[in-house]
Amino acid sequence: MNTLTPKQGSIVTISAFMSKGDLKGLKHALINGLNQGLTVNEIKEILVQLYAYVGFPRSLNGLSSFKDILEERQKEGINDSVGSEFAPLPTNKSSLELGTEIQTKVVGKPVSGGVMDFSPVIDQFLKAHLFGDIFGRNILSYKDREIATLSALSTLEGADSQIKSHVQIAQNVGVSSTELASIANLLKSKIGEIEYERLNRAIKEQ
Repeated sequence: MNTLTPKQGSIVTISAFMSKGDLKGLKHALINGLNQGLTVNEIKEILVQLYAYVGFPRSLNGLSSFKDILEERQKEGINDSVGSEFAPLPTNKSSLELGTEIQTKVVGKPVSGGVMDFSPVIDQFLKAHLFGDIFGRNILSYKDREIATLSALSTLEGADSQIKSHVQIAQNVGVSSTELASIANLLKSKIGEIEYERLNRAIKEQ
């Protein structure tokens, strides 16, 4: 059975501390992520993606903290790997078209009805921006993006239905049951019991 790699474990802690707004914990998680082999661009991508789930203030604070850390490490003579650059999105389709394809793939079926019909604009934003403009970027795999998303959502009170949905999406993109349990256990040991319980409850409900 698969377990999380050290890099994936770092994605969990970076995402959770950023979502909580715990900058002290985030600093340690960011440094550990670099030491575990996450590239500069991979970490930037995590911090950017999560604005869609926890808001611009958390994302901007996280990016600012990361910028400071990199500057400190450069002064100490530490040269971190920048990693792959962003590959432009396809020019033969719109963000909405690309996002609809990606959303359908990761969810496992077309998404419609319910709140999407009630508010068509949120449906468009989710498809075009979250899944097209963000998930369409090549820096992180869908699997790593879902590890980040689940870790961040597990810090939010009242997000149980979203956590449950993303447990299913995570499984669709290759996160195993053992890896899900590892995410929950990391949250328990590094973040808190409440965050662990939120995710563990959603896993048990599958």
